[in-house]
Amino acid sequence: MSRKFSMRSVLQAAGQSALFRREMAAFLPALALATAWYGARGAALVSSTALAVAWLGRAQRTPPQMTQEAGLARDGVTALPLRGEAEARMQQVIAYCSTTGKSTACLVVGLDAPEAITARYGAAALNECLCRTGERLAGALREGDYIARLEGARFAIVLAPVPRADLESVIQIATRVQTAVEVPFSIGLGTVMTTSYVGFCLLTRTPERSGSAMLGAAEMAADLAAQQAPSGLRAYSVETLASTRATPPGDTDAEVMDALEGGQIVAHFAPQLSTDTGEVAGFAALPRWLHPQRGLLAETEFLPAITRNGLDQRLTEVMLYHVFSALRSWARSGMKVGTVTLKLPAETLLNPKMVDKLRWEFDRFEMDPAQLCFSVAGELMSDTGRDVVLHNLAALARLGAGIEVTGFGLGAIPIATLRGCGITRLRLDQNFSQKVDINPDQQKLTAAILSMAERLGLETVAEGVGSIGEHAMLAQLGCALVEGTAISRPLAYEDIGDWVQRHHAKLKAPPHLGKRRS
Repeated sequence: MSRKFSMRSVLQAAGQSALFRREMAAFLPALALATAWYGARGAALVSSTALAVAWLGRAQRTPPQMTQEAGLARDGVTALPLRGEAEARMQQVIAYCSTTGKSTACLVVGLDAPEAITARYGAAALNECLCRTGERLAGALREGDYIARLEGARFAIVLAPVPRADLESVIQIATRVQTAVEVPFSIGLGTVMTTSYVGFCLLTRTPERSGSAMLGAAEMAADLAAQQAPSGLRAYSVETLASTRATPPGDTDAEVMDALEGGQIVAHFAPQLSTDTGEVAGFAALPRWLHPQRGLLAETEFLPAITRNGLDQRLTEVMLYHVFSALRSWARSGMKVGTVTLKLPAETLLNPKMVDKLRWEFDRFEMDPAQLCFSVAGELMSDTGRDVVLHNLAALARLGAGIEVTGFGLGAIPIATLRGCGITRLRLDQNFSQKVDINPDQQKLTAAILSMAERLGLETVAEGVGSIGEHAMLAQLGCALVEGTAISRPLAYEDIGDWVQRHHAKLKAPPHLGKRRS
């Protein structure tokens, strides 16, 4: 073996494998020194040692479930592994997480109304759709995530272990998966448009720490997601299990009362971006429950219990405290965050003394009312008690606070009241945002609403924006603000500063043009 071959062959073996690059980088100073002092022989010796250490480090850190097994049973249509392999892989991931403290989740993705595809285009078209779906799932996920074919038009995804797989991060993954799956594709002379539903189970919520139990829990959540409107999304929880068994609510009612008084209900903040400048224009404050056993819970999992127990006004007080505290802290640090939007429930809006209480809170925190925008459901403007609601909204507007109405276009909202009670903004429901970049009919409807809002002098914000395409189309149609997982998941107060800095850095950075990753 020549000296030239010894050095180059070792370095090429390391350099061509991405698995060793990080470990080899630590040996570069030693490699340079050895080459300077001992020439090719010293370089070859150091490189060989680096390769050995890198291999041992990888073997210790890489879980067994991340390696590909040969000879697995495969689906005849998509060539993906089947249920048994998914359960086995999930079991291996759970075992690895138990020893390392990492986390994971299992997702079940299903196509809405596959029988409609068969009826219109034939069985071959459905098979083609399933193949495309499998390919798109693989392209939307990370290396190491595991995909399998389940019965019918469903797929299982086992996420590779990560330091933290919480509700918000997995919702973001599920949304990305849906966006990838639902891009139209051509079959012959026709175009097939599909929607998908997703159910998932976090490792922290699995009813039993086994692969089959976790996959079963994700399927249970998927069953409920499929019952929602197209593109449904559900997470498995104890309440999910109760829903499938048609049992009444359990101890959530008693727990949520203690949670409100015990500091477990906090505010998370969803960033809102200006479509003109890309700058942060504000945040939407959303309630989250830091449950001691079940982890972080979204509002959909506990707001019904709040309302059942007549605690809506107390929730408003708690959320105002968190919002005002955050605004005061951000102002002291010199960070500009725009306005913060807070939803006011019906019970609060129907209280004739609501504005007096809010005025006292503004004075107590020395807060400018213009820093807040209060969100109200549109149907409250035509329900019983409408006069009280409109009076309160007009009084808030006179204080200088913004007023946002939700649900416009989904129900009966008197248009005359949009100007009569100080409303400043329309919130577009996610039904108008989702798929707006690929659905021409939805583009026309959304454009009509945005045009009307512009003529009335009302600002517009679109919620539920889950992709860059939706963001771009809404900007093109004239929507002023966008909010959703395409921008960021809702963030805890302590994470806002770092996120804003990263966003500002991203805006200042020059655009990068390069090859698209396959």
